Amino acid sequence: MTHSPVTVAARVRGAAVGALTVALATVAHAWASGAAPSGAGVILLGVLAVTVGAIAATAPAATTVPGLLILLAAGQLTGHVLLAASGHRHVASATSDAAMLSAHAAAIVVCAVLVAVAGRLGEALSHAVRAIAARVRSEPPPAADTVAYSADQPLQATLALAVSKSHRGPPVAAH
Repeated sequence: MTHSPVTVAARVRGAAVGALTVALATVAHAWASGAAPSGAGVILLGVLAVTVGAIAATAPAATTVPGLLILLAAGQLTGHVLLAASGHRHVASATSDAAMLSAHAAAIVVCAVLVAVAGRLGEALSHAVRAIAARVRSEPPPAADTVAYSADQPLQATLALAVSKSHRGPPVAAH
């Protein structure tokens, strides 16, 4: 079995899927019961977030919308079971089980599409940045064609050069 390193994009996808799983479960149960989960429920949701995030970061199927749908749906179902096991109960409300199930399903679809689109956008953006960085690195440094001299007193320097010319020497006709 070969081991491939987890890329930064996979880690970000895993963190997003784990966080979305817990956020959806927390919001849905807080809405249904009137109170956010606390105590053991929060700890169990944290373990769920790490587990689902690790699966999303390492499973090749988690890069596709169907794979993300399955992973997020399993996370929601597991979150519901964990919260029920920790004593977090729903109160009787006007929302039916069908309405809650359809809200979960819609949220799962939206989140799966958003994570998949963000992954594709991240890939495109990283390819563009790599192409630009490679082009910038491959350009040679600008040629030094012009030489600039600076002097505090350029006119004085020119005058000093003109005065320093010696006119002494053998006569021209002596050659």
